[in-house]
Order: sequence, then structure tokens, then C-alpha cells
Amino acid sequence: MLTLLLGLLLFVGVHSLQALAPDWRAQRRAQWGELPYKGLYSLIALAGLALIVIGYGQARAEPVLLWTPPRGLVHASFLLLWLSMVLLVAAYWPGNRIRTALKHPMTLGVKVWALAHLLANGSLADLMLFGTFLLWAVLVFRSARRRPAAAPASPGSLTATVLAVLMGTGVWALFLWGGLHARWIGVNPFGSMGA
Repeated sequence: MLTLLLGLLLFVGVHSLQALAPDWRAQRRAQWGELPYKGLYSLIALAGLALIVIGYGQARAEPVLLWTPPRGLVHASFLLLWLSMVLLVAAYWPGNRIRTALKHPMTLGVKVWALAHLLANGSLADLMLFGTFLLWAVLVFRSARRRPAAAPASPGSLTATVLAVLMGTGVWALFLWGGLHARWIGVNPFGSMGA
């Protein structure tokens, strides 16, 4: 668990600088230069991610079960994961109405993703991993909403919006039914349902 905790501290910590310490972050960027700052930021984030993967794998080998999610919550999590994939794709798909309307669909997508995983999993490691990401997304979203709004963006096109939804749906389907979750994460999403 210590490896997972350290990884979460590094990964979430470095990704929280803009929200929690914007002045310190700006000073470091100015002092060190853009490239060295981004290089160190990336190294810390990658080290954190590696520790999360290793630590979560270790914790899953000897799980500490806190609760057993009801089957209905597991089903609900699949729908929430679809929504999270659509939001994550919309954050980077240019010219869509979702990004214009929600302003921060990536952070909202992480919130929904973390909540879906908390509903479907009941171990201490799951609570640590997904609970940390949920808390991070809530804090970052609140911070982002307090910042001055950028110049109004164009409302976005219906075509770009439909394409973002279709692409998010495709990514969701690949992870769920295409086997990517089992291959990349090592967990069969249908395993807890006996499928």
C-alpha cells in the first residue's frame, strides 16, 4: 500500500500545482524555464504513474475488502464509464458543444470515471486509488471554476459534438467489450459479475 500511496502523492501532487499553488508553479516556470519545468513535471508524473501501477498491482494481490458492491451498482458503473469516456474525448475533440457548455469536461470525466470505479469495487486499494482521483477532480474543478473565464469560445458544431460522442462511445466499447481493460489493466470488467 505504501507504493500506491507514494505514487498517488507524486502523480496527483504534480497535477494539482495549477489548482493549489499557481503562484509557486508560475515562479518555478519563470525561474527554471519552460522546457526544464515541463521535463521535471513529466518525470515526476511518470514516476508517480509507475508507482501507482506497481502499488495497485501489489495491493490487488492481497486485497483488503471493505464492502461487496451490489450487482446493480456494477451495472450502473458501465453507464457512468460510457459518460466519462464521452467527456474525456470531448475535452480534446475540437469544436464540440460539450466542451463549450461544460468548460472542463476532462475534469468532469475523471470525476465520473472515479465514481464509477468506486461503485463497482470495494477494496481498500480501490478506495485509495479512485477516491484520491475523485477528490482531486472535485478540488481541481472547483479551482478552475473560480479562475477568470477565457474569451467566449464559439458554441461548437453539432457535427463535432456527434463525432465526439461516437468516438467516446467507441473507446468505451473497446475497453469494455473489446478486451482493452483486461489486457491493459489486467482486470476483466465483467469478472465481478460472473461473466
